[in-house]
Amino acid sequence: MSQKFPRLFFILLAVLFVLNLVQASITELIYDEAYYWYYAQNLSWGYFDHPSMVAFLIKLSSLFFDGELGVRFMSTILSAGTYILLWLLVDNPKKKDYVVHFFLLVFSFTLMNAYGFLTLPDTSLLFFTALFLWLYKRFLENEAILTTILLGLTMAALMYSKYHAVLVILFVFLSNYKLIFNKKAWLAVILALICYIPHFVWLYQNNFVSITFHLYERPNQAYSFDGFTLGYFLNIIAIIGLLFYWIYGSLFKFRPKDTFSKALVYLVYGVLIFFFISSFNRRVQAQWTIVVSIPLAIIAFDYLISNKKSRKWMCRTGIVSLVLLMYARAWMVHYPLFPMLYETHGNKVWAKELKEKSGGVPVVFENSYRRAPKYEFYSGVPAISLNNYMYRKNQYSIDGSEERVRGKKVLYVSKYKKSGDVTYMHLDSTIFFGNYIENFQSYRNLKCIVDKNENNTGYSLKVYNPYPFDIPLEQLKFTISYSNKHKQVKQMRSLKVNKLTPKASTLRSKDTLFYSFDLPLSKMENPSYFRIGIAENGLPPGLNGQPIKIE
Repeated sequence: MSQKFPRLFFILLAVLFVLNLVQASITELIYDEAYYWYYAQNLSWGYFDHPSMVAFLIKLSSLFFDGELGVRFMSTILSAGTYILLWLLVDNPKKKDYVVHFFLLVFSFTLMNAYGFLTLPDTSLLFFTALFLWLYKRFLENEAILTTILLGLTMAALMYSKYHAVLVILFVFLSNYKLIFNKKAWLAVILALICYIPHFVWLYQNNFVSITFHLYERPNQAYSFDGFTLGYFLNIIAIIGLLFYWIYGSLFKFRPKDTFSKALVYLVYGVLIFFFISSFNRRVQAQWTIVVSIPLAIIAFDYLISNKKSRKWMCRTGIVSLVLLMYARAWMVHYPLFPMLYETHGNKVWAKELKEKSGGVPVVFENSYRRAPKYEFYSGVPAISLNNYMYRKNQYSIDGSEERVRGKKVLYVSKYKKSGDVTYMHLDSTIFFGNYIENFQSYRNLKCIVDKNENNTGYSLKVYNPYPFDIPLEQLKFTISYSNKHKQVKQMRSLKVNKLTPKASTLRSKDTLFYSFDLPLSKMENPSYFRIGIAENGLPPGLNGQPIKIE
């Protein structure tokens, strides 16, 4: 071990690990972390937005610690593991002389730095990408059965981390077409698919909700060069940090010398080109390209060792980056250090205020899968997000969370109301109003299925009740919302439906009622989609139907 890892490596790794532990303990959760913490309260093989790895890591963390560290502990472990794997993946025999340079380099990768203590799907994606590359390197040297099995298990872990992981596997395999004829490689793939079967089953049982949302239902906007394509280039600079010029420069000068280094090049260019093309269709988020940080770190460190001039500038810039990133870490904890609010500021304050003013009753947040879990984490009070026609579906739409508050007295909180029984304010001065509902009843899982009539003179509508109880029809009002071609809602109006079973007064449990309707005129010009919603008990209409393209 000492031959591969100098003593200084472990000293610096220990310092970094302790730093991440402290940071993870004292930094309040960001919104997405709170959302994934909510995932972890009910472990499953899949969730609305992502596969299950992030929830599993949070659950594992909670076995060791409470509070924020109970969400993030495993992230600090995986981050340390990523540094170890990156070190192993560099073959240069002179690397032992540049341990400090290695840590300065890797620490400078902004998002990889943040994922050293934050728990997000990309945290495990980075670790398993590094592990996958290390095992692939060993596989190329010796196709041992143990390496093959571990390679298959790691590919499954990659896919359980994030769907984007398929790009990592795809571009590595494309770099070596001979793998198509390799029985051991196919064994690894088959093993990965077998391990992924539980998630496939979950997708099937949930009507492929994750795939449908990401590919078809996610709202978009009109193409803008500045917001989409230029934004993409700014993002791939931002994920690297101050060393971006030097790191991408090392990539352009890098020449593959073997099959493994060829895989590194394919992975970087493959991912960057894929999302560059995607930027002409949708806004590419910075973290979507995060996996390129792993091969770029390997390529850049190898270049650093052999290039004295670049090494000097990299070291100087790396020190500046270290200072700035440490300051940013401190600011995440202590807001006065920089006059800009972030998600880690003031959460305990507003959660405490709302709990006191509400009397500790469960809270229903309108259209906020971010605030609901954040409030529940910091208050210990049950909270859900109730999503309506102006928002989008999320985990709260599919997990039966309504039942946690059904029939109870709740506080319905919205930032769109002008008054309420309770008022509280976030640190950014946004004012929220809440109204008490004594006997909360919502039916957001009522399913509306629309079909075009064969004679093109209207539409048929089936309304299915999945609940274990009957629902009085007098509590339901139908609505229709119109959207543009980017699925942005522009108008909502009431919808007159004709009941085909006139005598029915209730929608029975596990039963279906049939209606017909005509599309009412829309005030918006040339709407592209419509969606049926149901407004129950005076609540805003839900997302009961799918977006239907207007022919």
